[in-house]
Amino acid sequence: MLAEVISIGDELTTGQRLDTNSQWLSERLTELGVDVMFHTTVGDDLAANIAVFRAAVERADVVVATGGLGPTADDLTREAIAGAVGVELVQDEASLAHIRAIFSRRGRGKMPERNVVQAMFPRGSRPITNRHGTAPGIDLAIERPNRCSCRLIALPGVPVELFAMWRETVGPAIAAAQTERRVIRHRRIKCFGVGESKLEAMLPDMIRRGREPRVGITVSDATITLRITASGPDEAACQQLITPTEAEIRELLGVLVYGEEEDELQDAVVRFLNERKQTVAVVECATDGLVDHWLADADAESSRLLGGVVLHETASMEALLGICGMDPASAQAAEAMAQVIRERTGADYGLAIAALPQPAENSAGQELEDTLQIALASGKHVRVKEHPLAGHPAIVRQRAAKQALNMLRLTLLNQEFAEG
Repeated sequence: MLAEVISIGDELTTGQRLDTNSQWLSERLTELGVDVMFHTTVGDDLAANIAVFRAAVERADVVVATGGLGPTADDLTREAIAGAVGVELVQDEASLAHIRAIFSRRGRGKMPERNVVQAMFPRGSRPITNRHGTAPGIDLAIERPNRCSCRLIALPGVPVELFAMWRETVGPAIAAAQTERRVIRHRRIKCFGVGESKLEAMLPDMIRRGREPRVGITVSDATITLRITASGPDEAACQQLITPTEAEIRELLGVLVYGEEEDELQDAVVRFLNERKQTVAVVECATDGLVDHWLADADAESSRLLGGVVLHETASMEALLGICGMDPASAQAAEAMAQVIRERTGADYGLAIAALPQPAENSAGQELEDTLQIALASGKHVRVKEHPLAGHPAIVRQRAAKQALNMLRLTLLNQEFAEG
């Protein structure tokens, strides 16, 4: 069963408001075992809405639309659905009585005549009760030649009303309409340390189309997420498909895998520090306190982060840490900062991210590749690692912060430092 989610409103197409309803509905449909194949956003234009609904009915078995069910002139959903399927609008007396009662109950006086339009429905459709507002939903079965019928559902765009109507009516109805019980489940595996193409090459034949379970790969701010998706008659069947694929991924990628689902690198680091009852302190130049911020959030209860210092200029390095006469972008400065912060805080580890280097050119006038120095001090020694400043400038801070956390994570694992 394929689904399409349609979001309606100029506020969405112009970017003035973020469409969170589509995300929420897609999650709910997936939980019911329905494959969401399309997301469509359309503005408040009648012809455009009719075209969108016609296309959706043709290509999806379940269509869920949100928005456009209010009483104003720009609320076109009911009219667009009627136009798309070629039927007229008819008034539902029970819905009209419900809307009048809401006005009375809330002390808003007599219902404006304009609200009568909210009790108008495409002929053949069924109203969906909205206990929290004046916009009933629409439930319409549309016959398609030589195919199963399409179920078109329109709900208000107000989230609190949408959520309640889904849970009370729509979700159970879609589940009951399925001829065979089917669920879809996901497992997300989080990775860091190599690029997307290199990681894919380490998973031969695993990300090919048509594989069951499916494995998808996405990248966000240098973190790679592998999403395993399985479908089956129940949760257990899905897990039976997911488990061996997850095990194979972990075996092939080794320490590149740092967690799953909502895990971030700082969560993995704090877990290891807790297990070992060890602590860390941080000095940051290039990352502007991002590592300290992330660790503090992940370490809210365990106190494994003993402190953090953010430096923006050489004078601060001298005044706060007593380190003089060093280029803050150099490996020597990173090493010194890691040692000093560890000694001054008494932490087991001192982690330092040096400053971003100034752009340099070779004798031929060609710009040289910049690198960032990250150092980690422990009771035994200090390690300094040089990282090329690759990728888009917009993610330099995030990548650098994650490289520093990954350096600490791999040290806690007693592994060699991976490329990052």
